[in-house]
Amino acid sequence: MNSTFRDVRKSAFHRSQTLVYRNGFAVPRRPTVGIGQDPLLSEQLIQQQISKLSSETPYITRGSYQEQGLVEDVIPAYVALDKKVLRFYAYFEEDILCSPKEQHRVCPVVIYYYLEDDSICIFEPRVENSGIPQGERIKRQRLPRNAHGEPYLWKHLNIGMYLEVYGVKYNITQCDAFTKEFMESEGIVLNDPQPMPVDPYSQSRKITLPSHITPSNFDQMQQFIDMDRKVLRFFALLDDADALFADTRAVTIQFYLGDNTVEIREVHEANSGHDPFPILMHRQKLPKTFKATPQNFPSCVLEVSKAEVEEYYTPKDFQTGQTMKLRGRRFLLYDCDGFTKEYYQKNHPDIQMKPSEVPNKTSLVQLRKKEVPPYNGFGSLEDSLQNCLYLIPEPPKKNVLKMLENNNKVLCYSARMESQNPDDDGRLFILSYSLANDMISIYEKPTRNSGIIAGKFLKDTRIPKPGSSLENPEFYSPADFAIGATLHVFGRRFVLTDADQYVLNYLESNAGQIPHQTLLSIHQKLGVRTENNQAHDQNGDDVAEPSS
Repeated sequence: MNSTFRDVRKSAFHRSQTLVYRNGFAVPRRPTVGIGQDPLLSEQLIQQQISKLSSETPYITRGSYQEQGLVEDVIPAYVALDKKVLRFYAYFEEDILCSPKEQHRVCPVVIYYYLEDDSICIFEPRVENSGIPQGERIKRQRLPRNAHGEPYLWKHLNIGMYLEVYGVKYNITQCDAFTKEFMESEGIVLNDPQPMPVDPYSQSRKITLPSHITPSNFDQMQQFIDMDRKVLRFFALLDDADALFADTRAVTIQFYLGDNTVEIREVHEANSGHDPFPILMHRQKLPKTFKATPQNFPSCVLEVSKAEVEEYYTPKDFQTGQTMKLRGRRFLLYDCDGFTKEYYQKNHPDIQMKPSEVPNKTSLVQLRKKEVPPYNGFGSLEDSLQNCLYLIPEPPKKNVLKMLENNNKVLCYSARMESQNPDDDGRLFILSYSLANDMISIYEKPTRNSGIIAGKFLKDTRIPKPGSSLENPEFYSPADFAIGATLHVFGRRFVLTDADQYVLNYLESNAGQIPHQTLLSIHQKLGVRTENNQAHDQNGDDVAEPSS
């Protein structure tokens, strides 16, 4: 009799797995062959058990036996869709911030959608010698479609849409034939393909093939031989009305027929105030029209090359009585010499070279009023204005008589600061108004345990009223200093609470220039304070009499 014993050394009692993955497929695990067993025999036993189970008839059936047929094998999705990939062509734009040659760059990509597991891979084709890290931009993974983490599916993709992945928008422009066939089989209508935009920087780097331009039949040497020392001379006026000191100058414009160059000479007049500089513009070819240049082409250049000029000035462009703009300046041609008239009668009879009347200089130049630039906030208004009136600024003029009459005359007021900050609200100040120069200075009174250092708060300066313009500023004066009035001093508010006796005496002596309300408020304030002082003195005397 054979007896079996439980292995007391066994510590794991879990149920073993019945499936194992081989080449990506789940297959039943083969039982291990025991010691002393034949592996071929065990495999035959397993096959017999499988054939026995397949041949057995189930006890419970649904429907008639004739209706039961063979069940088709179900192919899993990872097997049916294995190695089936949808391919879309797209691009994205990358902003270039630190390059003067380009503003953005167009980068083409290929989007691979794997139907097996709904994963997506984005690949950027490598460009030789581009200097940009290219290749696989996003590894194969499921890409989130929204904030909830739902992934992109094949039904969400279409031509002409933007695929936003991790902050980058990919514009899908095309797909391959298999993708188009698959989408149409699933009932999705694809949009029309879109053209892939061209990268402007890559286009500019392409080397253009050399092109041959047929030379002109015009013989410049023959022109030089026939027209050498033949010069057309025009008398003109330079309209310099846009300058700071507008004026007109008499000039002569000489056109050299030998090489089509132009020279402008200034006619010096006695007592004109200008230096006798003879040549206003040296001899050169004057460009008339330029070729179309890109928007980022630097327009501020010293010299213009021939490649940028489309047409130069010729004798046909000069005619008496018209105003020409040469090198940004206007010239009025009013006459020419005899040789010039004969040349135009012979070669250009359609152009009439009739002299015109020389206009008066005052009719050409309209004196304009000097415009003062806006105040920039530095210094006082008077000091900043001197920089606009003089090349070397001078100190602003002062009223010396007023300074002598009101020397050392100061009006003192008590003020309290109003602020939304509780630490600043209620701070006490002394406001001093100097009658000599109409300037205001503010000093803060010391307050114990306030944590604020007392002393000068604002140096002597003129304070403009709120709402006054920079062209015609209005400044504070003693007429505005009524008790209880609020002063706006450079963003801070001060409320006048008291004044000294000298202020009342000065305002009473100039009552015609002071509003009645201002004078009345100071009368009431000082009158109440005087009555309180007198009552205090009387009470002091009454108390002192019994004690004596």
